[in-house]
Amino acid sequence: MLLTLRTCRFTAVVFLVTVLAACAGPAYRSRVLETPANPRLKSYEKPYIVNGKRYDPLRKTDGFVQQGVASWYGPDFHGKRTSNGEIYNMYAMTAAHKTLPLGVYVKVHNEANGREAVVRVNDRGPFVKGRIIDLSYAAAKKLGVVGPGTAPVRIEALGYRVSGQGAHRTYHQPASYEVGTFSVQIGAFTVVANARRLVARMQSRYGYAGIQQGWIGGRHFYRVRVGKFSTLQAAHSAQNNLERSGFRNSFVVALE
Repeated sequence: MLLTLRTCRFTAVVFLVTVLAACAGPAYRSRVLETPANPRLKSYEKPYIVNGKRYDPLRKTDGFVQQGVASWYGPDFHGKRTSNGEIYNMYAMTAAHKTLPLGVYVKVHNEANGREAVVRVNDRGPFVKGRIIDLSYAAAKKLGVVGPGTAPVRIEALGYRVSGQGAHRTYHQPASYEVGTFSVQIGAFTVVANARRLVARMQSRYGYAGIQQGWIGGRHFYRVRVGKFSTLQAAHSAQNNLERSGFRNSFVVALE
């Protein structure tokens, strides 16, 4: 996907394209965000929006662990470009993730059958709520995911491969691109008064609540974000609590 999201290419210029998300089917509206803070980043390293939801690619993966549902993609995308410009090979041990740095290796543990595999992230997706990683056909077959289509997994970022073969392979973490503090976005409003009311309501509960402005499809939005968390795990825990409180479309972001 060269931030292709499987079919169309994201460039470093801000524009909208219609793309297909892996294993999902419906069309998605997507764009890369350009800000004064990220001119030196590659297009696939920059924040991007899919159907109004923002994703902030991580610049550091130290201690990254995530649990959720894995899916897989195969023949329909074989031979097409991935987000980092490579040609997708369904028989290679690769995967797509929404925010992990491309090129990072990830250990995937299938919690349903105990199988494990190491994959390299070279694509973006899957953009289906609840799914955290999209496996290549080869990886899905090794993990026993091809038949059922999805499986509960635990993923752990290993870092970039340094050297070695098999059990002797070693990895190192990305060389410190700190993304800063995490927060949880719980709503986006076109009327600033509505955003301010929600901020006032959430400040007493989380200590921090703020408004971040932005444009989506030519419309001005006021995004409400709550909490400041030093780890991704703490932010996801807060997100789960907020979803149980009624904010079902909340998601974690990295504060700029």
